[in-house]
Amino acid sequence: MKNRKILFMTQGALIAALYVAFSFIAYSFGLSGNAVVQMRLSEMLTVLPAFMPAAIPGLAIGCLLTNLLTGCAVWDVIFGTLATLLGAIGTFLLRKNKWLAPLPPILANTMILPPVLATVYGGATIPVFILTVGLGEIVCCGILGEILVFFMKKYQSKLKFY
Repeated sequence: MKNRKILFMTQGALIAALYVAFSFIAYSFGLSGNAVVQMRLSEMLTVLPAFMPAAIPGLAIGCLLTNLLTGCAVWDVIFGTLATLLGAIGTFLLRKNKWLAPLPPILANTMILPPVLATVYGGATIPVFILTVGLGEIVCCGILGEILVFFMKKYQSKLKFY
C-alpha cells in the first residue's frame, strides 16, 4: 500500500515537472505567452489521465506552477488551473476509449479561458480567443496528444502505472 502511494506521488510530481518544462520550452520559442495562437506544448500531456490517475493532480499542479512562474494574472492562474483540472478529470472518465482523451481538455480550455483572457488581458474579443485557444488546444492536445496516446498504448504493458 505504501509503495502505491509513493508511486502515485512520484508520477504526479514527474508529470507536473514535465508540464512546467514543456511550457517553458514553448514560452522560450514564443509559442505561448503573447503568441496569437498559444501553443503550450505541455497540453499534450493532458491525455495522461487516460493511463494513470496520478496525472490529474500532476497536470493541475504543473499548470498552476507554470501560470505563477510566467506571471499570469490571478484570474488566469485560477481559471487556467481549473480548466486543466476539469479537462484532466474528463480525460480520466473517458479512459476506456483513450482516443477520446484529448476532447475534455480541448473543450474545457476553449470554453473557460476565452472570457478570462478577454477580460483580464484584452486585445481581442471572446470569439477571437475561442478561435485562438481552440486552435492551440487542437494542435497540442488533439494532434500531439494523440501521438502520445499512440506511444503510450504501444508501450503500456512495459510501463508501471498506479
